[in-house]
Amino acid sequence: MPTHDTVPDLRRLEQFVAAMEEPSLSAAAARLHLSQQALSAALKQLERELGVALFVRSGRRLAPTPAAVSLYDGAPTLLAGARQLALRARKASSTTPPPFVVGRSPAVTAREAYILLEPLIAHPDSPSITVRELFPSAMVEELQRGTVDLVLRRGAATPERLAGATLTYHPLRIALHRDHPLAQRESLTLTDLAGSPITVWAPQHASSYTDFLAAQCRRAGFDPDLVVNRVQGTPPVTAVLTQPRAAAFVTDPAGPQFDGQVVVRDLDDAPKVPLQALWLPHTRNRLRTVLLEAYPD
Repeated sequence: MPTHDTVPDLRRLEQFVAAMEEPSLSAAAARLHLSQQALSAALKQLERELGVALFVRSGRRLAPTPAAVSLYDGAPTLLAGARQLALRARKASSTTPPPFVVGRSPAVTAREAYILLEPLIAHPDSPSITVRELFPSAMVEELQRGTVDLVLRRGAATPERLAGATLTYHPLRIALHRDHPLAQRESLTLTDLAGSPITVWAPQHASSYTDFLAAQCRRAGFDPDLVVNRVQGTPPVTAVLTQPRAAAFVTDPAGPQFDGQVVVRDLDDAPKVPLQALWLPHTRNRLRTVLLEAYPD
């Protein structure tokens, strides 16, 4: 008989999450390297432990009940927290402090990441710091796996299942190929871009940063002609090298780039774009706290 304080076994909770995320019981079993029969038995045991029905079964398919939806709302975060605890315990037993690993999206330059991390770099108890590029699609997974401690990205809204804070803001500027018709202008306004394609790194609704940029254009009175960059993972100013008729929003300093092939121009009406830190909720990290305290609201 379940009690009100029954806590599900983490292994069974992991099996439940797989059943919620995969299209069929057989697919969930394959993901977990289990037989379908073993997974079905584990899910029934979880239901008995909790005293609620989690699925309505129809052949190999499982339809989640409201109780299952409620459980799934917190299950991935709980599992990620358990992995973090185990990882921290292993790290604590090492004689060499592990590095503090920061993932940065392609929209955050290596220079910007270094400047932002300077308070942590200067901290007397700081271990080595590793900064690596991380595409937005991998941010949640890598934070949950514990392979990164913090993520830096452009955006304002905090993604589901993560915690976040805006650390600073940078003014947007425009990168242009030197042959672009606007390249000879010393400064520009957003409306000057109405006749030019604009390069972005992901389609609208697939990236909060792209959505932010598109919204700035619409506020300026035009619907942007957005083109996804064909070369991913390179500095933002390089986007116009392969698309010389397009413009690109960047946060790099104004002036020539890439031996003069690219020019970065100021915007007279430049909106400021937030730079956000993301981390796994309900976790503690001393170094993360040091960094966040250096950028109070």
